[in-house]
Amino acid sequence: QVQLAESGGGSVQAGDSLTLSCAATGSTVRYTMAWFRQAPGKERIFVGGISWDGNGPNYADTLSGRFEISRDNNKETLVLQMNNLKPEDTAVYYCGGRTSRTPTPQTYVYRYWGQGTQVTVSS
Repeated sequence: QVQLAESGGGSVQAGDSLTLSCAATGSTVRYTMAWFRQAPGKERIFVGGISWDGNGPNYADTLSGRFEISRDNNKETLVLQMNNLKPEDTAVYYCGGRTSRTPTPQTYVYRYWGQGTQVTVSS
């Protein structure tokens, strides 16, 4: 059984940076892990993901290079570095895990989810 726990969210100003972490317990070495976000009243959407063996990271096209994902398999940690944050980045950010090697954007293929961490960006 895999459990995921996100941390690092908070309230920031537009233009600031923020780093989120997803800590995994259980054997996640051969899991693809990804970040998603869900704004109020909207669907959960893909931010980016990476497989256990470095397939990726793949990112959502809309991020314009502001976000960076990295993964430490030894520490079983997925990191999301967010730069030049904008008010439209405000959302709950979730970490997802799946057994396949492809960091696909479809939410329904991810079996494991964390509880999410809130990111609020003020203008």
